[in-house]
Amino acid sequence: MFIEIIVSVNPFETRIAILEDNKLVELFAEKKEKELLVGNIFKGIVKNVLPGMGAAFLDIGLARTAFLHFKDIDPGTLSAVKKKIYHKNDSSLINRILSPGQEIVVQVKKDPIGKKGARVTGKLSIPGKFLVFMPNQKKLSISRKITSTKEKTRIKDILTELKDPTVGLIVRTDTDYIAVEDFEQEYNGLQKTWKLIEKQIKYAKGPACIYDESDLSFSLVRDLFNSNVNRLIVDDKKLRNHILSRLKNITPELIDRVELYNEDSPIFDAYGIEKEIEIIYKSKVNLPSGGNISIDQTEALVAIDVNTGSFTGRENYEETIEYTNIEAAIEIARQIRLRDLSGIMVIDFIDMRSDESKENVYTALKNVMKRDRAKHKVFPFSQLGLVEISRKRTRPSLLLTYSEKCPHCFGTGRLLSRDSVAIKILRWLQRASYFIKIEPLQIFAHSNVISFIEANPEIFKDVKNKIEFTEDNLIEPDKFRVVSKKNNKDITFTYNT
Repeated sequence: MFIEIIVSVNPFETRIAILEDNKLVELFAEKKEKELLVGNIFKGIVKNVLPGMGAAFLDIGLARTAFLHFKDIDPGTLSAVKKKIYHKNDSSLINRILSPGQEIVVQVKKDPIGKKGARVTGKLSIPGKFLVFMPNQKKLSISRKITSTKEKTRIKDILTELKDPTVGLIVRTDTDYIAVEDFEQEYNGLQKTWKLIEKQIKYAKGPACIYDESDLSFSLVRDLFNSNVNRLIVDDKKLRNHILSRLKNITPELIDRVELYNEDSPIFDAYGIEKEIEIIYKSKVNLPSGGNISIDQTEALVAIDVNTGSFTGRENYEETIEYTNIEAAIEIARQIRLRDLSGIMVIDFIDMRSDESKENVYTALKNVMKRDRAKHKVFPFSQLGLVEISRKRTRPSLLLTYSEKCPHCFGTGRLLSRDSVAIKILRWLQRASYFIKIEPLQIFAHSNVISFIEANPEIFKDVKNKIEFTEDNLIEPDKFRVVSKKNNKDITFTYNT
């Protein structure tokens, strides 16, 4: 399998696409105004302690208070008396451990989503490429995906000698067969990071962020770019240099796989990614055979339905249904990763009479889901003929990232958000720049979009065309129109993807 990571950077957002055999399977979007907080460490102040919930709410400097459950308190930071109370394992005693006004150091484990504040933990960890450094812990854990007993023993011997007895370590999957020097280099780097955090803990006044893990070059190298990836292509020289700098200290053998994209057309257009992204916002996804799947995201669960559509297939009805269901299973696994669907998913495959056919479909789905890095579980067909998947959320879904509540239907439907429309206009201009050069343009958009553009003019600072933005509330909030002032001609669809 040929795996590529494509990175598109502009002043307002950065997008990372993962392609497997030229097919988009994962998409990450990091917006300037919606930066992810997972991994960031805060010094917070306890606002409320609720024994009935076994939890506390903390002010960490965000719009909403963060949620800390009893089980996420780190006993290693408690006094002897409070530690004794904690080990009674009774969450209703949380008010004897925490009290309003108390300062506490926590780390975000789940970003704020909708009306929910961040979920935090007192059990801190600093992830690296090969190791996860855990202060106040002592345990050494090795990834289950490292199956060789000999290799596990080798790693354990190296790290037992290397690490401080008061520090815990988790060995990540990519640590398999790496040299002792790599362990030493990373451990020393993580230890230095922790010392800097300790200084912040001592002197910073809460609520305050004392460690920001949102450096894209670091998370890219640590979490996505490994020996299985054939190449990483970036369209921004500054980010490319940051990535190379990170790799030099961690995995220099991957440096040759990093490329700078400097063509005129937008990088996502060149790799056909932009067209595939459009499908993410649609509930219906067509299958190559003519069948289709529909995906309905609700508050409680994700419902996925499989239909034969126009596919009449083979002579044998059961074979036709099994073929369509297997094809759907493969696409469903891709859509789950691509949209980062989470929670409980219920799949209604087309009814099959044969237990063998059901087993084949279930096996196909389970095998393709093995490529998913998020923690998940696929359950066999139920008595009602449904397949259930539980999956842990890794980030806000792309539907939430790129859309906002529709003011016309009070949230029952969704529209592309105004910042996403502005970025879409920018991409249109980048795509058309070669053909229209410095031609003056008039761009019509909804007033919400225009007001956002006026507040963020830096988005279009590199555009050479003279642009006049005009409000037009007859245009739908997620659409725009481009007119050439040279000949008063509408050229919107001329340069669409």
